[in-house]
Amino acid sequence: MRWQYALAALKANRVLGCIKRSMTSRSREVILPLYSALVRPHLEYCVQLWGPQYKRDMELLERVQRRATKLIRGLEHLSYEDRLRELGLFSLEKRRLWGDLIAAFQYLKGPHKKAGEGLFTRAWSDRARGNGLKLKEGRFRLDIRKKFCTVGVVRHWKRLPREAVDAPSLEVFKARLDEALGNLV
Repeated sequence: MRWQYALAALKANRVLGCIKRSMTSRSREVILPLYSALVRPHLEYCVQLWGPQYKRDMELLERVQRRATKLIRGLEHLSYEDRLRELGLFSLEKRRLWGDLIAAFQYLKGPHKKAGEGLFTRAWSDRARGNGLKLKEGRFRLDIRKKFCTVGVVRHWKRLPREAVDAPSLEVFKARLDEALGNLV
């Protein structure tokens, strides 16, 4: 899979280089939409399927976004986290988590509920803490299964507030998820 990450980063860097060479303006209004439309899709294509598991692979993809945020005039001196906050962006790792939690919501309560019945194991609990829809983490002997989307998302699902998990629709869930993840970079 390392080859897949390197190829995605290479394509994204090439597109970013074209943007840098062809655009004379380095304003936020020009660079940010171009990055979002032309570069980020290369970094996020099928990410729920082939998302990186190792720190060095995550850093390889994140480096492209770091480079893109440095292109914007006035933000060069800020740290990466401050640039993301200023631009209203998430780190790629956080965007992967965001996508995984949305997929989990669709399989648990959304339009794919019937197909998702066997993907997650529910842990029924009447405790007052946390959300009412708890998921049980499985135990596996092989590390590869631990990195699978439906297993990795369980730990984060448990930490979501009750308002987010009990959302009546996907749009409401996305808005509440943005609030819940807003503190993290």
